[in-house]
Amino acid sequence: MIKTAVARRYAQALFELLDQSNIEATRGTLNGLGQAMKDSSSLRHVVASPAFGVEEKIAVLTELGVRLGCPPAGKPFLSQLVKKNRVGFLPEIADAFGKLVDQAKGTQQVTVLSATALPPAEQDRIKARLRETLKRAVDVTFQADASYLAGLQIHIGSTVVDSTVRGRLNDMQTMLTRD
Repeated sequence: MIKTAVARRYAQALFELLDQSNIEATRGTLNGLGQAMKDSSSLRHVVASPAFGVEEKIAVLTELGVRLGCPPAGKPFLSQLVKKNRVGFLPEIADAFGKLVDQAKGTQQVTVLSATALPPAEQDRIKARLRETLKRAVDVTFQADASYLAGLQIHIGSTVVDSTVRGRLNDMQTMLTRD
């Protein structure tokens, strides 16, 4: 909870500092850095270890930021994260920043999971239906996961709509094993 609140404050501060032309580039950079923090144990070691100085940590993050297309305002932000020992919050800051951008644009992030890759015509139909249902612009990410067997699982914020065979089997198992 505290980590999320801190991430929201940092994301809000960065969002307010940026002009509109840099927001999407910053979002991409933060997402890339957040993913790098999740994926790379070496990067986590560098930013967490006292063996590396503040300047070295800033240099590593700045170089990664430059490679990811970081706008000029992002570099002092990354430096501040290192100085305040908040670099470990980058994935959460990236999520919070993305939510702020979506809110400002009036867009809703939606993830649709299916057993197999959906054809483009079906993806377009799902996007149109979601836009109509939510009454706002949607940014839909489609993912395939064979373990679902059939059906769709739709994530809209914290709401999950599950019509997959796996989800229904889990529901039946829960009902049958209840006391």
